[in-house]
Amino acid sequence: MTDQAVLLARGLGRDFNEGNSTLTVLDGLDLAIAKGECIAIVGASGSGKTTLLQILGGLDRPTRGSVAIGGKDIHALDEAARGELRNRTMGFIYQFHHLLPEFSALENVAMPLLIRRVPVAEARRQAAAILEKVGLGARLEHRPHQLSGGERQRAAVARALVTLPLIVFADEPTGNLDGRNAEQVFELMLQLNREHGTSLVIVTHDLRLAARMDRVWLLENGRLKLHDQP
Repeated sequence: MTDQAVLLARGLGRDFNEGNSTLTVLDGLDLAIAKGECIAIVGASGSGKTTLLQILGGLDRPTRGSVAIGGKDIHALDEAARGELRNRTMGFIYQFHHLLPEFSALENVAMPLLIRRVPVAEARRQAAAILEKVGLGARLEHRPHQLSGGERQRAAVARALVTLPLIVFADEPTGNLDGRNAEQVFELMLQLNREHGTSLVIVTHDLRLAARMDRVWLLENGRLKLHDQP
């Protein structure tokens, strides 16, 4: 798998200094993710799942080890190059949608394309197309406060996927939704994964949803091990 890996992490370690002591959250962790593969990361609260996701996505630096995305070591790049690589190859979805309140759903979803300097008309066309695909074709001009919780999260999924990234990192993407909306958002992510071959890395506490992924990894004592599914 490593020859075709979209993401390859080797020897990841992350320490935090707490007064005179050092807390090791990640300890020599390895992970390879193939194109189009969907994985879930589960673990106890405080086990370091979000820290791991942030390091894999280049939002935090490891104390040790490397992360290659599409063959490039993201942490060996300077800030500008790292930001460009994130915009070109990655999407991010969080428990809370983080849509900008002053912009419409269409403008929020078009923003990653505008950052890439895609012409405005084309960015709006692509944003409208993916919003239509996630069931928000009639809500393009609505601002976040005019959308329901499930609609806001679907817009956030559309924003993460509008650039057709190599890989999407999702941190508890359904954690703030009721059961029906959680199921809709999760199924939407899997559908778009199937259509575009985007790899998914999802941190979740919901083992029922995690079980629908290709692999489930348990983060425990700073290491990943395959989770025994029922």
